[in-house]
Order: sequence, then structure tokens, then C-alpha cells
Amino acid sequence: MNDQGDNRISNNTQQASLGEVCEKRFSRRGFVKTSVAIGVGGAVAQLVGCGSDEVQNVAEQDNHWRENNPYKMRYSFKEVEHGGDEHHHVAPDHEAKILIRWGDPLFNDSPEFDPNNQSAEAQLKQFGYNNDYVGYLPLKPKSGQQARALLCVNHEYPIPGLMFPNFPADGYQNISAEQVKITQASVGNTIVEVGLEDGEWSVDTRSKYNRRISALDTEIKITGPAAGHHRMKTSTDRRGRLVIGTMNNCAGGMTPWGTYLTCEENFNGHFSGDIAKNHPEADNHKRYNVPTDYTNWGAHDKRFDIGAEPNEPNRFGWVVEIDPLDPKSTPKKRTALGRFKHEGGECIVAPSGQLVVYMGDDQRFEYLYKFVSRDKVNTEHPKANRDLLDHGTLYVAKFYDEGYLEWLPLVHENGPLEAVFESQADILIEARRAADVLGATPMDRPEDVVPNQHNGKVYVMLTNNSKREEPNNANPRAENYFGHIIEINELDNDFASERGYWDVLVKCGNPKIPNHQSEWNPETSENGWFASPDNGVIDPDGRLWVSSDQGGKAFMSGTNDGLWGLETDGPLRGTGKMFFRVPNGGELCGPAFSDDGESLFVAVQHPGDGYKPGKVRVETATTQWPDFQEGMPPRPSIVAIRKKAGGKVG
Repeated sequence: MNDQGDNRISNNTQQASLGEVCEKRFSRRGFVKTSVAIGVGGAVAQLVGCGSDEVQNVAEQDNHWRENNPYKMRYSFKEVEHGGDEHHHVAPDHEAKILIRWGDPLFNDSPEFDPNNQSAEAQLKQFGYNNDYVGYLPLKPKSGQQARALLCVNHEYPIPGLMFPNFPADGYQNISAEQVKITQASVGNTIVEVGLEDGEWSVDTRSKYNRRISALDTEIKITGPAAGHHRMKTSTDRRGRLVIGTMNNCAGGMTPWGTYLTCEENFNGHFSGDIAKNHPEADNHKRYNVPTDYTNWGAHDKRFDIGAEPNEPNRFGWVVEIDPLDPKSTPKKRTALGRFKHEGGECIVAPSGQLVVYMGDDQRFEYLYKFVSRDKVNTEHPKANRDLLDHGTLYVAKFYDEGYLEWLPLVHENGPLEAVFESQADILIEARRAADVLGATPMDRPEDVVPNQHNGKVYVMLTNNSKREEPNNANPRAENYFGHIIEINELDNDFASERGYWDVLVKCGNPKIPNHQSEWNPETSENGWFASPDNGVIDPDGRLWVSSDQGGKAFMSGTNDGLWGLETDGPLRGTGKMFFRVPNGGELCGPAFSDDGESLFVAVQHPGDGYKPGKVRVETATTQWPDFQEGMPPRPSIVAIRKKAGGKVG
């Protein structure tokens, strides 16, 4: 989620970026450059989709539609207002309660959290730091419970300045060996059982399922085509099949057979050191911005020093599959899904029965991917899908200005790739360079990619791209700070198809500020717009919810991040409505609904981080949320939301 380590653009491809494609596409049509145009009862969106040039008298059509076609939003909650302060805010007809915080106990013998007396051993028995993705796996309720589930939570990255009181002003350079171990223990994953009784969720510290997976000591198998490859071998793993830890776990997904996909994103930020320019991995590391050291782990743990272990970075940047129902199982890095800065791994079953996993590479000018399994999902016997993710095809997207896209297979038999790469393993280890070779379309930080089984469409969250130099209609800002959302319709409504159609759902930013050049349905209220879309989720009724991540640039929009409902169909297509707002410095992540839609879990990470992410200290944090106690640092937390009067959220 965070933009640390991504200021250097590592993609120097000459392929047309998505912005250039959009510019050509919309200029050919004479696209109407007004925010009114996109929301004329959905009419313009439909015209754009079929390439019509017959868009006239937009304002007149819009007024006629409003007068003659009253339409009720699918989101009925009372809207939250834009703004920012030390507290969280939820729609007033709902309640939001803190469920679990960084440092809270996971087991009966877990020590209580003491910010002044932290240890790696304690952290491994406590809820981790910077919670991001949340997966919801329902369980059969126990006696007296209304619902029961496992929450599968990612812990993305540490912020020592907000974790350790009185952390030195010179920061990471003087971090201690023990503090490195604590930060390594704080990231990775938590699996925790929760139960609903008398309308309130709570953690069960007695559960046999509770588990911490960390960057410090968890053994993880390497599987798929890259397993055992010589570029995956290190001095401590001469077989190239077992790695210690997972880190920078950003978004993720849940498979139809009940396992949890956790996705490694900005792994480059933990590596330091140097290798010779003629080293076999030099160009590969450069393409992934390795090293971009902002934790100084390499000073105390040599596997994060590329001079000592040049292959170690190749063992990160993967999708990891975890079985939440078997706490003794070994997680697996599924190399068939490719190596890049994975933002998410949302799954859906295609009409053929094959599993499709959509993924974004969250860096400026990087690519959009999907994986299609070779085999069908076995819905009757979940264990039969144990190795399904080791076999299949990884694709990368190429967008065309005529409004269609192709999914290009990243397979060794594909002529251009066979000429450049020695094996399929090399292609997957260097998925970015393989995508370069095939001419994929550089994107504006693709993050969550959300398929909707209710309407057959796929929503791509493009957070922003401040390095964009040329304005265009789809990204009409020379520096695209506000992002946009693309909607994909796969050919024949088949998620496994190699072709599809695309359109822009909304261009984000404040519609009242002309130079934002945003585009929303005109029915969007003054609080319904947002900037920098990040995570998305489809609720049980098929509605799209979008969270935002502006990083340290919230001052540009004048509002904190949060969660919005966003209409995707009908006359109100492109209309947003604000549901939740995070405290100062925070980011809203991982929205996840219970199966009945009556509970919503959201993750608030890095509260208090201010406008200079990573630079703030406990003593200067912009909020002490959620405890507001003297001496207690701000604590990333999971929040459980329910409707006061009962019924479905929103």
C-alpha cells in the first residue's frame, strides 16, 4: 500500500502507457471533457463503451433524466463528511468498535502489550503491526454465538519511529539488533478466531486456529516452476525450496476451497548492500528497485544484504498460500503466479471451472496481471485443490485505444520470451521484464483488482502516478495524484478469456476543484468523491466498496482516507458515498464483509503517520488512536462495523 521505495521508476519501456492509450481513445471519439458527461443517467458511459460520437446537449439531457427518472441509491446509510481529526468516523446509523489492536494477545499465555518493554518473543504471540488485507472465513457458530469466523490479516511493514517510544532521531541507521527482530516479528500475518455474541464481535484467545506468521522465523515452502531453480538458492537453502518468512504483505484473497492468499509487495525496501554491475542478478535487482533500504535489516541479518546473499530478493515478491484451518501447515510461495510487487490476489471461478486470480503490480508504470489455473476447481473436495495454484498460465494486460484489451501469456513457448529467457522459471522470477518484452501497458500503480460475480465485471484500482508528465483524457493531470478506476468486461463474460473490453468508471479527485479534472456522476454529493482508490470489495449484494490511500498527500485533497460505496450500474453509475473516515495519518485497508452482509471488518493502518510517512515519531504522532493514553503509541487496529438497528451494513 505505502509508496516507500517506489520513487525511482524502474520501468523504462517505450510502450504506450495507459494514459497515452486513453488519450488516443477518447480524442478519437470527441469525448466530452466535463464531469457532467460521465454521469448522464449512465448514458454517456454506454456511448463511450460502444465508441459513439453522438454525445450532444449533455446538460440538457442530464436535467431531463433527473426530472423524469428518479432513482434510489443502493447505499442507504447516512453519509460521513470529508475532513480530518484524531478519531475515526462511521456513518451515524452504524457502530464501529475496535476489535483487535497491534500488540493485543492472541493466546492465553500472550504477554500484555508494553510499548516500553517490547521483545520479538512477545510480538510473535501478539497481533502484528500495520494490518492491511482482511480475509473472512466463516466457521460453524458455537453455542450462544450468532456467528463465528477466522480473520486472515496481513501485516505489511514496520514503522520503528511509531513503534518504539524515544526512537532515535537519526532513525533506521542506528536501529538495534533486537529492534530489527521485533520489526521482523511484527510483520507477516495473523490468523485469529472471532465470535459474535449479543451483537458484538470479540477475539477468542483460546482458539486452536490462532497463529502468527512472520518475517522472522516462519518456514515457507517454495513451489511451482521456480522451485529449486538455481536463482532461488542461497547459502542457507542450497535446494532453493525453503525460505524464512514473508513480508510487505499488502492485499490478498480467499480461495473457493478456504485457503488464504497473502501478497508480497514492496519487498525491495528491506534489502541493503551492493553487488557488482556485471553480476548475473544486477539488472534483475535494478528492475525491482533492489536495494531500497528503509529498515536497515541487513545490518543485523545478512540474508537482507545482497552483497552476502544476492539471490535472497528473488525469494520475495510472490503470492503465498496459507491454510487457516491447519495451524501446523507450512505456507507455500506459489511461483506460478509470478514475482512482482503484488497488491492483491482476488479469486473467481470461470465458467470453465478454472480459477482466475487477478493481481496488480503496485508501482508507477507497472502492469496488470491475471493467473488462470490449468485445472478446474474441485468444489466437492477442497483438499483436491492443494496444488492447483502450481499449474496454470500467468497473463499480463495490454490495453488498446479502441476500448479492448488482450491478456498476453507469459509462457516460455511464446516466441519473444523464448528468445530472451532460458526457462519458465526465469520468466516468473523476472515477470516485469517478461511483460516488458511482450509490450504490456504501463499502468498508474494498479492495486486491488476486484472481480464481481454478480455483474461479470472486473474493477481495477489505479491509485495515482505523480511521475506522469503528459496529461490526457483518462489521466488529465500532468501529475496524477488522484487516480482512477477502470472497469473490465471479459469477452463472453468469461474471466479466463484472453480478450476483453475496458472503460473508465470514475476519475478521482474533488469535482469542485477544476484542476483536479475529476469525473463523477453529477449525483455524487460533496462528500461522495475520493482520491487515490486502493482496496475494493464486493459485498454479498454485489455492491462495490472502495477504500483510499493518499499516503502523505492527504493535504492535497483536504480530507483523510476512508471507505466509500460506489455505484457501478444504472443511472447512478459513478456515484460515490462516504461511509467511513480514518484518523489522522491512517489508511483504510482490507474491507471484508461477513457472508450475511451484516458485519464489515476494516483495517486502519499507520494511524498518526502524518504528512511525511515514515518520518514521524511516537512523540510527534498526529493521533494517539485508538487508546488515547499517555505513553501509548498509536496502534493499527481492526474495526468491526455493524448497523445500529440491525440488518445489512450500508
